[in-house]
Amino acid sequence: MKRELITALSLTATVLVVAYISTLGGGLGPLFSDTRPLAKVFLSTTLDPNKPMFTAMSPEGVTAIVWDYRGLDTLFETAVFYLAIIGAVAVYRDVSEKVVLKGGGVGLSKIVKLVTKLLIPMNIAIAISIALHGHLTPGGGFQAGAAMAVVPMILIVVFSRYFLLEVKISKGLALALRSIGLIGIAFTVFLPIIIALISGVNSYIMQNQVKFGAPFSFPAFFGDSLISGSLILYNLFELLAVTFGFSILFLLLSIEESLVKEQMGGEGSEH
Repeated sequence: MKRELITALSLTATVLVVAYISTLGGGLGPLFSDTRPLAKVFLSTTLDPNKPMFTAMSPEGVTAIVWDYRGLDTLFETAVFYLAIIGAVAVYRDVSEKVVLKGGGVGLSKIVKLVTKLLIPMNIAIAISIALHGHLTPGGGFQAGAAMAVVPMILIVVFSRYFLLEVKISKGLALALRSIGLIGIAFTVFLPIIIALISGVNSYIMQNQVKFGAPFSFPAFFGDSLISGSLILYNLFELLAVTFGFSILFLLLSIEESLVKEQMGGEGSEH
């Protein structure tokens, strides 16, 4: 009991010291200061039809920076995440998802399952809304994908992994849908170049709106609705990629350790 109390007090003291140094102690720099010059540039150009050569046509500055001003950086981050998923799939390549554990994982009680059935549609609607409005309000494709990935995780916990297999949600399907998301991102990245080659004009990789010497531009509006050119496409495809990337990990990690050892011939198996 004494050891636990000392540990708790030490952690509390550490958090308080770090918090003080980071804020009031000046560790993060001035907390109240004028807007920095670079921030002023972003804030003045993210949505400004009067500056067509510079604007991203999005009122959400973070999304404009992530997928427009520094889009290549985000693209590489997505690629790293994809490679990590591929690594996990490679590790589990010899493990079958369809082996049924004797005595079974039937999930939680009927009450919990009923409440889950009511909450899942809300979760899906919120995640899609975050993706569709990511160019207008805080959020975006990654945040939406993380929110959507909660759905398979909850289903695994409440209904069991075997329920997902029964409704045909498997590692293979998740990998295919994630690949569609990544192909969509790649298509949006290279579409300006493809159109430029066909039209005989210049353009840039990941180009969103028109630039000097590059007349290509994704439509900023769909009817009267602001869609911010390529930004809404990136968010939707990122929603797919992130959702099913995490889903693959959840499916793999939910496989019982005894089954993994048995099929891979690891320590503790019968082989």
